[in-house]
Amino acid sequence: MTDTIEHRIDRLESRFALLDLVSDYCHGFDKHDWDRFLAIWWEDCTWEIGPPFGDFHGHEGIARAVKEILWPAWKASSHFTTNLVVQFTDRDHANGICDVDCIGTTADEVAQTVSATYTDEYERRGDVWKIKRRKVTMHHFSALTGVTLAPPQ
Repeated sequence: MTDTIEHRIDRLESRFALLDLVSDYCHGFDKHDWDRFLAIWWEDCTWEIGPPFGDFHGHEGIARAVKEILWPAWKASSHFTTNLVVQFTDRDHANGICDVDCIGTTADEVAQTVSATYTDEYERRGDVWKIKRRKVTMHHFSALTGVTLAPPQ
């Protein structure tokens, strides 16, 4: 066995840290927790959302995407990520891929469903893991015709 116990423990702790990043993305966005959402990104990050939204760079780009485009467009959203696979390229770099489904209501009260895949590049600086790059591949972005999403009565 070539891995030391310290290396194996570090890899386990890193996997949990990356899982938390993926979850904090969802919680931060859906609950409008700006500090939580921004904390997952390195300052020199890239978020490639693609059409119809575009690509965004750095914390300034992330802020513009979230505060000026996405949060105003969504009255409510719930993201669900699954199937996270992480591959470490070295001690401080990893790639990840996961699927996401999102259901929500747009600002104009239309129920929507979104299905996509997130392809990530993670980087650890010091002892902190964050997202360096996230590419979103949309599979569908569709209105749920005849459906109104509302809290239970």
